[in-house]
Amino acid sequence: MKRREFIRLLGGAAAWPFSVRAQQPAMPVVGVLSSLSSGVIAIRALAFRQGLKETGYIEGQNVLIEYRLAEGQYDRLPKLAAELVTRQVNVIFAAGGSDPAKAAMAATSTIPIVFLSAADPVSAGIVESLNRPGGNVTGVSLLGSALEAKRLGLLHEIIPAAASIGVLVNPKYPDVDLQLRELQKAAGVIKQSINIVRASTEAEIDKAFATIALKGGDTLLVAQDAFFNSRREQIVALEARYKLPVIHDQRESAVIGGLVSYGTDFSDEYRQAGIYVGKILKSSKPADLPVLQPTKFELVINLKTAKALGLTVPSTMLTRADEVIE
Repeated sequence: MKRREFIRLLGGAAAWPFSVRAQQPAMPVVGVLSSLSSGVIAIRALAFRQGLKETGYIEGQNVLIEYRLAEGQYDRLPKLAAELVTRQVNVIFAAGGSDPAKAAMAATSTIPIVFLSAADPVSAGIVESLNRPGGNVTGVSLLGSALEAKRLGLLHEIIPAAASIGVLVNPKYPDVDLQLRELQKAAGVIKQSINIVRASTEAEIDKAFATIALKGGDTLLVAQDAFFNSRREQIVALEARYKLPVIHDQRESAVIGGLVSYGTDFSDEYRQAGIYVGKILKSSKPADLPVLQPTKFELVINLKTAKALGLTVPSTMLTRADEVIE
């Protein structure tokens, strides 16, 4: 064989794998649109990727994930959603309240959307019904606002002699009116007065705690909201500063020093959302996947914090707790 022919054949052989690779379909891309902070979503992403893995998708091997995080600033969501649509992602996973899902829906009516939200998705206009979502959207409803009454009752159990309970809400949270209705109703049942304070910025959170302390508040309930969860370190630090017993909606707040938390098992719900995204990547249609609701709830008590506050947590509550931090 002549040298020129050998080089030509070698070049063709060397180019062959690259040409085959170029013909292979590109990896699907999942866009994560969230109002949460990077620190919070990093924890949740582990469970989300586990759900994807259960459907056969492993990040970096046969699926890519791109994140767009609003860091608790809801007004950033429309622009971030538009970026994912321009990127032509295959599925959008919208988490951290109903606003991410609404922003994604406003940006696209064709890209499938899987939401994870504590707000009622039907009243929020995200889906037509839980069993038949309709359109290009489905997901997981966390029942967050409906659990506020339960949290109020738990706080009353821990400190039954409290003259009043402070309630911190975000006026920009989509379901804030529902939260307040549930809390007012629950307060009437246990004959307990509540003092509402509002915050939608870091400075307003500081002011809210100062207001509660000034009014002689005995305890505080932090209502479920993505903004508050993105600022949990600030909130827990203020609890310690003002020596205020506080109940939260997520276990991570109790783990870092909050007194108690009660809410859905977020890791399991993010895993379920990951499974739904995987199913859609395998050609399932969102309209055919009913909205899921939680079946697992967590009560976490931080005894170290209770002792620092001079509180004795009832033994019956400790027995019911899923986790006790000592």
